[in-house]
Amino acid sequence: MTTYESTGLTGPLPTPTVSVKPVVLPAPRRGADLHVRVSAPVTGTDLPIVLFAHGFGSHLDGYAPLVDHWASRGFVVLQATHLDSRRYDVAADALRQPHLWRYRVQDMRRILDELDILEASVPGLAGRMDHRRIVAAGHSFGGQTAGILVGLRVTDPKTRIAEDLSDSRVMASIQLATAGKGGDELTPFALEKAPWLRDQDFSHVTAPGLVIAGDEDELPLSTRGPSWTTDPYTLSGGDKSLLTVYGGQHSLGGIAGYEAAETTDEHPGRVALVQQVSLAYLRHVTGTDHTDWETAQTALAGGSHPLGRLESK
Repeated sequence: MTTYESTGLTGPLPTPTVSVKPVVLPAPRRGADLHVRVSAPVTGTDLPIVLFAHGFGSHLDGYAPLVDHWASRGFVVLQATHLDSRRYDVAADALRQPHLWRYRVQDMRRILDELDILEASVPGLAGRMDHRRIVAAGHSFGGQTAGILVGLRVTDPKTRIAEDLSDSRVMASIQLATAGKGGDELTPFALEKAPWLRDQDFSHVTAPGLVIAGDEDELPLSTRGPSWTTDPYTLSGGDKSLLTVYGGQHSLGGIAGYEAAETTDEHPGRVALVQQVSLAYLRHVTGTDHTDWETAQTALAGGSHPLGRLESK
């Protein structure tokens, strides 16, 4: 397994964690109650929060390589099972399918509204979460969800209206292998299966953010190739950084889980890079510590690192 030393980066040592699931939040008009997993370190106070959205079809039990890494180093991570999960049949429902992107945002808002309940669900966590420091993160479809919370505007496939669904409680975002702009770059497959990608406007995104993209992420959704997933960086404003993972495909080496079916490029080194850079960014953007982020910027500048490069604007 790749170690911190082999990537040349630094970071805090892990501490024990606790995870509780499912915490059930009633959601009468959703069609199913919202199930949430809460992962947190067993010690520490004023813990920042990561609101994490899974990729299409996944669930609250996924992404252990990221969730465990963040939680064991000082963050409370909140994960929901969204309605597009393979654990439901909603994704195949022609009437509800065009609204899956909106249900996800509603899920995230519900979690933010019920932080006290989620905090009380974990023994010993009460009073230890910092509700003022919240970062939205997500992979693939989940990256769009995180983006919407910081200003990404999606034109509704049914109403053709692009609403501002951002939430001021979210201070920053991390978007991993996330879709770019729509328009004529979308494939017929994308237009049929993911109509919410038809028109995305990144110009209103000004909150700080880290975008992570694989340079071999060839998705069936766009004709542009891997550069499509860098749009959340290039088309957004504000303080943004982009980590390009060399050889990374859509799972970036296995962030959803090494044995997950969607991991086509299993590579512990890539996962370690994503773990360490994302953690360094979380600590930096929440004001916890800036040293590791500065180290990562230096080590990954200029493209000389064997695993990837990091740039900012």
